[in-house]
Amino acid sequence: MPTVVGANVLVTGGSSGIGAALARRLAGMGANVGIVGRRADKLAAVLADCRAANPSCRSWVCDLGDLEAAERLALEAWDGFGHLDVLVNNAAIPRVRPALSLTPADVEETMRVNFLSPARMTLAVLPRMVERGNGVIVNVASMGGRVGISHEAAYSASKFALTGWSEALAMDLDGTGVGVRLIQPGPIDTDIRGRPGEPPPVTVPALEPPELVADGIVAAIEGDAFEHYLPDLKSVVTWKESDIDAYIAVNADMRRQAERERSELAPTGAEERS
Repeated sequence: MPTVVGANVLVTGGSSGIGAALARRLAGMGANVGIVGRRADKLAAVLADCRAANPSCRSWVCDLGDLEAAERLALEAWDGFGHLDVLVNNAAIPRVRPALSLTPADVEETMRVNFLSPARMTLAVLPRMVERGNGVIVNVASMGGRVGISHEAAYSASKFALTGWSEALAMDLDGTGVGVRLIQPGPIDTDIRGRPGEPPPVTVPALEPPELVADGIVAAIEGDAFEHYLPDLKSVVTWKESDIDAYIAVNADMRRQAERERSELAPTGAEERS
């Protein structure tokens, strides 16, 4: 059974949210943590917390939408630590908008960051992990990778891709000593919600703290199970799979209701001029 104590772990999306909570938790447990993010100031603050627990922690500023840069970074982190025991593909961007408002560029950017970057980083280090006969790939997907979410077609597509990739990867790597863990977070209180330029989602349920997912990822790394729902919302997936037409109808009704409510709350022309 793997252990995070003394492990070399690379965490993408480490400047806030789930990634930051996970980096702090791992460092506190004695892991040598490398964190990756786009925002240097936020990344520096997380790194300072990690180094207070373990001075060997490191950080890299990188836009993972640049796939060649993402691949180079994975190899640089491997060489910097001597090897990687765990790669946590956590970085993601939202894309909340009706399908009729999506552009090809929206879809392509979302797929690059949320799916192609994890795939490229995994492929970069995978031969080395297999050669060592040891390692864990952790892919942080989403409930949106098991159930479609209204107004989030591009995001759901990217997370469905990451989910399918992870399942097949686990089959191919069985017996190599390299494990795959798939994390399906539900509604979590992170920066991915309310991102500048993104409208609110159709529904806004109660949000769980990112530390809940961080603890679940640690348990997943040290355990044997493939898929982990955090919090446990697997019953929603079971319902969808039992009656997909009902699932689509209910969520379409929720979308229409949310749109009506927002329209009623929108300021009138007179209010806008006052």
